[in-house]
Amino acid sequence: MNITKLNTEQRNPKTMEIDLMTTEEIITIINQEDTIVPNAIAREIPHIVKAVDKITDSLKKGGRLIYVGAGTSGRLGIIDASECPPTYGTDPEMVVGIIAGGKEAMTEAVEGAEDDSAQGRQDVADIQLSDKDVLVGIAASGRTPYTIGALQYGNEVGAVTVAVACTKNSEMEKAAKYTIAPITGPEVVTGSTRMKAGTAQKLVLNMLTTAAMIKLGKVYGNLMVDVQMTNEKLFKRAENIVKMATGASDEEAQAALKDQKHNTKAAILQILTGLKGEEAAELLKKHKGYLREAIADFHSK
Repeated sequence: MNITKLNTEQRNPKTMEIDLMTTEEIITIINQEDTIVPNAIAREIPHIVKAVDKITDSLKKGGRLIYVGAGTSGRLGIIDASECPPTYGTDPEMVVGIIAGGKEAMTEAVEGAEDDSAQGRQDVADIQLSDKDVLVGIAASGRTPYTIGALQYGNEVGAVTVAVACTKNSEMEKAAKYTIAPITGPEVVTGSTRMKAGTAQKLVLNMLTTAAMIKLGKVYGNLMVDVQMTNEKLFKRAENIVKMATGASDEEAQAALKDQKHNTKAAILQILTGLKGEEAAELLKKHKGYLREAIADFHSK
């Protein structure tokens, strides 16, 4: 496909003379163009819902969510994947990001990497992609050969394949079983898809993982009750989460977290039910980590 025909490569008529604008005018028009993004995503909500349900089903059965992309798109996938373990206590292998060109491509362009369809296939084969997994290909243009190769391999092994692109009727859409395509239009700087298209992709990925983690029981109310306490800030956050969920004092929250070996869910369950030590942990285990179900079970007896 001639990329000049893609809407992400068109010139934006509102910014034809942006190089003559004042700083305030430049910033204002960037901001105005950015407001297009939420509405573009809103139109894709039915498709996002389908993808989330597929991801949730896969993760419940021991499958993985795999992001694959090149350049900005690949980096966004890796960022979203890397934020899941500290936020939701997931195994690092549950949500995985793959970028064309490997780790080096996170900080600099790797020449020709995005054009290598065979390498896209190989990279997902190397992580033993299977029919248990969901593979999400990300590319603003919807035409990146590396990402299309990965999606085609995903179809061959029976994985659920999802395309996240910012163009309609793209090559990636043809290669995936499900497509999410927020159309954000021409960029402020022609072809600079790290801007509106990148913002749209980031917001979609946020939705995929956040909604899936909520449905997996990793959120109680709107509290991230599987937060991993890996630094002082997160220790304090866990303490505050216990307090907000239970109405406990600082001392009570700290004591419960200590009793439950810094398991935030178990600490909340201990305070709300009076269960001590292994009893709280065992009740949580019975309900596969769903805190609300464990609390309801205790009070039903």
